[in-house]
Amino acid sequence: MSAEHKIMQFPVKSPYHPETAENVLRGFAAFQAEQADSAELTDLRIEGLNYVTQHGLPTPKLEGWKYTNIIPAVRGFDRLGTVRVSSNTVPGVIAQPLVKSIVEQDWVKKLICDSQTSTDLNINPILWHLANMYFRDGVSIDVPANTEVKEPLEIVMECDDGAFYVVHTAIRVGANASLTIIEDHRGKGKFWKNRLSHITVAPGGHLTHIRIQDDSKDAVYTQNTKVTVAKDGHYNAVALYTGAAISRNQIHVLLTEPGALCHLNGASLMRGKQHSDTTILVEHLAPHCESNQNMRTILDDQSHGVFQGKVHVHQIAQKTDGYQLSKAILLSEGAEMDTKPELEIYADDVKCSHGATTGRLEDEPMFYMRSRGIPEAEARALLIESFVAEIFDEVKGEEIREQLLERVRGWLEK
Repeated sequence: MSAEHKIMQFPVKSPYHPETAENVLRGFAAFQAEQADSAELTDLRIEGLNYVTQHGLPTPKLEGWKYTNIIPAVRGFDRLGTVRVSSNTVPGVIAQPLVKSIVEQDWVKKLICDSQTSTDLNINPILWHLANMYFRDGVSIDVPANTEVKEPLEIVMECDDGAFYVVHTAIRVGANASLTIIEDHRGKGKFWKNRLSHITVAPGGHLTHIRIQDDSKDAVYTQNTKVTVAKDGHYNAVALYTGAAISRNQIHVLLTEPGALCHLNGASLMRGKQHSDTTILVEHLAPHCESNQNMRTILDDQSHGVFQGKVHVHQIAQKTDGYQLSKAILLSEGAEMDTKPELEIYADDVKCSHGATTGRLEDEPMFYMRSRGIPEAEARALLIESFVAEIFDEVKGEEIREQLLERVRGWLEK
């Protein structure tokens, strides 16, 4: 006697919700009709359109977005604005509007048309494709080989109330060349800025990349940065985040040849109901490479901080040195910090570690300063400044370090 047994299978729920992108899709046809450029750029935009149409915007259903929900904050943005991008003139640096350089420079076209190839769950490509879908505004920066640029290049990116903004940056540092870039993000009112940075550091090149994000407290700031570092190249990033109601900073670094190095240092200073998410993936794709992630977070009121940092060591990447550290200070009972450091290692001769701490200001140094007549508010500010200042140690140039510290002091005085 035989019987058929049918097992009921429930459909697997997709983490993607296409309907979340309706507002950003609404203006695409009119935008594309205004563009008069190459077939490659048209293909890039259409590829982005198809991806966003199929997947929608990132939601907390996605593994890498489970701590951050931008959907309520970006609902209603259906008008594309124009980002105001300005910079100083620095000898040795070739800086151009992106729409011009992409026509004239093959390296720019190659970088812009590059894909986000990672399948890692944290580095989801939706916002990457959204930026490509509305490719127009931005700047390219090129430093020829063997050029030591002594003066920092300062770039200001500003937005206004009531619009959705997309801005691209393409940066190339040539072989044995060096450059310091200071990005200053500003804006007034309620807006959403989604930006995409493509960076390549040639053999022996050095790039110090300082990013200051001080957008309006009503803004949404999302950004993807992809960095490729070649043999003996150095990428040194320092970020200070004090602005935006919600910010998501997604960084993907590929160390592709022996001797490549990256230092990723950042500080988030949040209060009120601000939310700051830093998500990092560093891929070691060659032996004898080094990466260092050092993040500091200060949270007051009901603010929320997120750090997701991952080091992926491929099998070929022997003699890897990979390090992660996240430290957070909670200044109030309503503040919250979520930390998820990860190591994924397939090589057997490596030195990798990670650590994370979250707590309040220590009582002992506070008591020490109070006992010497320092008022409580001043003592607290000094401790916070000291805690944050460590991430600026690798910034060459006292003037730049002081500029960053002044931003921290300004936040403490508010």
